[in-house]
Amino acid sequence: MTSQQPSFTAGQVAPGRAPVLAMHNIRHAYGHHLAVEDVGLEVRQGEVVCLLGPSGCGKTTLLRIVAGLEVLQRGRVDLNGQAIGRPGRGHVPPEKRNVGLAFQDSALFPHLSVLENVTFGLESLPGRQRRRRAMELLDQLGMGRYAESYPHTLSGGQQQRVALARALAPAPQLMLLDEPFSSLDARLRDRIRDDTLHVLKRVGSGALLVTHDPEEAMFMADRIALMRDGHIVQMGTPRELYCAPVDPFVVSFFGEVNELEGVVRQGRVDTPVGEVMAPGLPDGSRVRVMIRPEALRVVALDEPPADHHSHVIMAKLLGRTSLLHICAHAGGGRESHLHARVPGVFLPDEGQPVTIRLDPSQVFVFPADPGAAAGAGAAHGEAEQDHREYAYGHDGQ
Repeated sequence: MTSQQPSFTAGQVAPGRAPVLAMHNIRHAYGHHLAVEDVGLEVRQGEVVCLLGPSGCGKTTLLRIVAGLEVLQRGRVDLNGQAIGRPGRGHVPPEKRNVGLAFQDSALFPHLSVLENVTFGLESLPGRQRRRRAMELLDQLGMGRYAESYPHTLSGGQQQRVALARALAPAPQLMLLDEPFSSLDARLRDRIRDDTLHVLKRVGSGALLVTHDPEEAMFMADRIALMRDGHIVQMGTPRELYCAPVDPFVVSFFGEVNELEGVVRQGRVDTPVGEVMAPGLPDGSRVRVMIRPEALRVVALDEPPADHHSHVIMAKLLGRTSLLHICAHAGGGRESHLHARVPGVFLPDEGQPVTIRLDPSQVFVFPADPGAAAGAGAAHGEAEQDHREYAYGHDGQ
C-alpha cells in the first residue's frame, strides 16, 4: 500500500486537551545560515515528543527557542495557550517560562549538597515542603540516600539524575531535555533513560527531548519529529515512522538497509529476493527498493537446487541476533550482496545454499527520481511489526 501521513500531525490538538506547547511557523537563522524553516509542532500534557535528526538539522535551535535562550525571529510559541514568544512583542526570559531544563552537562552547583541543589529553585515554599518535594523526586530517581553528598562524589549517571530532579522540582509545565544521556556509557544510559521516562510519566509534565539517537527516540517518545535541514520530514508515533516512512531518509535513519533498484511492471518490482508490490507507481518507472535486514527470512537448504541458488557468504553472531552476508541470485545471472538479521544463533557455513522470503511490512519502494517522489510516499506491504534492529546497507546493482 502507499504510506499515509500519521493520524496525528503538527497543528492538530487532541480532543478536549489544549497542548502544553504549541509552535507555529517557526523560522530562525544565524546570519546567512537558515537553521529552522516553517516548523510547527505541539506537545500535550504527559506526552514526550522527541526532536530527532542528524547534527545541524535544527533540533537544538528549536529547543533553545522554546527555552527562551534564543529570541524568536519569526512565528509564535505558546505555553498552555499563552504566548511566550512573538517577534516584536517582547521576549519572555527563560526564568519566567515555567519550563524545566536538562542538558548533557548536569551543571550542578559544586558547593551545594544534592538536596540543596534540588531545593535551589523552591524558595517560594516553606523549608519543610521544599525538603519533602526534593526528597520525593530523589527517591523516585534512586538518589535519596545521596541527599547529603556533594556533586564531585557522584558518578556521571548519578549527577544526571540529580539534575533531572532539580529541573522537575518546581513542577514545570514543560520539560526540555537536550541530549541529556549522550555523555553516559551504553549500559548506564539505558538505565538512566528508563528511570527518566518513568518519572516524566509519573509527574505528568509534557516533555520535548532532543536526540540524534533513533533508538533513544523510539524508547522515550510518544511521538517523534524527524528533522533534516531545518524541516520536519515526518512526525508521528515510533511505529508510524518505522513502519510507514514517507521518505527514503526516514527509512535509512532508523538503521541501514539493503537497497536495490528496479523497474515497476504491472504494479510490481522484480528483485533477486522476489517480487515487491509497488501500487500507485507508474509502469516503467525506476524505483528504489529498501529492504530492512529483518525483512529477509532465511532458510537453509539440505541440497542446492538444480538451477541458480542464493548462498551464505559469511555469518556472525552479534549476541541477540545473527548477521548473515548473503549472495542472492536471480534470473539472468543477477547477483546482489545482502545482509539479513536473524534472531538468536543462526550460523550456517560459508557456501550454504538458502532460500529467502520477504516480510513485506519492512520493504519500502520509492521513486528513484526524487522529484517524482513528492507526495508519493512509499509503496509497501501492511505494517505488522514495531521493532528496530541495526542493519547493513548495500546497493546490490
